[in-house]
Amino acid sequence: MSTVTWVVLAIDAAMLTVAAVLSVLRVARGPRALDRIVASDVLVAVVIASAGLAMVATGSGLLLPVILGMSLLAFTSAVAVGRLIRTKRDIK
Repeated sequence: MSTVTWVVLAIDAAMLTVAAVLSVLRVARGPRALDRIVASDVLVAVVIASAGLAMVATGSGLLLPVILGMSLLAFTSAVAVGRLIRTKRDIK
């Protein structure tokens, strides 16, 4: 790969690192449970993007099943949390 590609990959890795740190801070400090849930969903998205970035950097497709599994898990958990919040608000 060319030097420009490595520079772009390094910049992407730095941005994903910043996003992960900010998400972890929001999970730790979030004033409400919903803030923590959204931040953890963002953190899962950052991990998925990092796995994709690693696949591009190595030129290997070995992490594709991991990405697909985490995507399904993130979607399922987001739907479950949405339904949980909806039912708790309907009870009141």
